[in-house]
Amino acid sequence: MNKVCITVTVIIIMVLIIGVTTYKVLDEHNAKLTEVEEKYIIEATKKCINKKECSGNKITLETLYDLGFLDFQADPVSKEYYNPDSYILIDGANYTFVNVR
Repeated sequence: MNKVCITVTVIIIMVLIIGVTTYKVLDEHNAKLTEVEEKYIIEATKKCINKKECSGNKITLETLYDLGFLDFQADPVSKEYYNPDSYILIDGANYTFVNVR
C-alpha cells in the first residue's frame, strides 16, 4: 500500500511540475512574439513620421496600410488580422501600440 501511495504522489508531483513549466514557457514565448510584432509596427510608424507622411499623436494601422508602410499584419498568437482601427499612441518619445478588437 505504501509503495502505491508513494508512486502516485511522485507521479502527481511530476505532472504538476511539467504542466506548470510548460505553461510558463509557452506564455513567455507568446509574449515575446507579440512584443516583436508590436516593435515592427512601431518601427513602421517611426518611418512614416520621419518621412513626414504621418502626423498627430494617434496613427492608425489603416493609415500605415494606405501609405504603404505596412502590409496587413496579423497577431502572431491568434493568427487573426489586426483591426485596421488599431493605432499607435505617441506620447513624446514613447510609442504604444493599442490593439482594438
